Amino acid sequence: AMAVLAARLKEKDRSERAAKEAATRKGLIGSGDRSDRIRTYNFPQGRLTDHRINLTLYKLQAVLDGDLDEVIAALQAARAAQQLAALEAGA
Repeated sequence: AMAVLAARLKEKDRSERAAKEAATRKGLIGSGDRSDRIRTYNFPQGRLTDHRINLTLYKLQAVLDGDLDEVIAALQAARAAQQLAALEAGA
């Protein structure tokens, strides 16, 4: 009887651990649907949109040619704002 109980407890522990690992893995991977997009390159309109920071630039070719200054500056500003908000929330 003790062996059966031990086996059941061990199986329950293993399944809980597997479920926790699966949830963590799913959180890291994301859902894969289109709402997880980061950036859109619209060639007919010459538009680049970064969906994380709500940045839209109508100079796609310049960005593709390496003119990333505006994109980088906007990403850095958004990161700084995010860090400041986290700092304020923690204080």
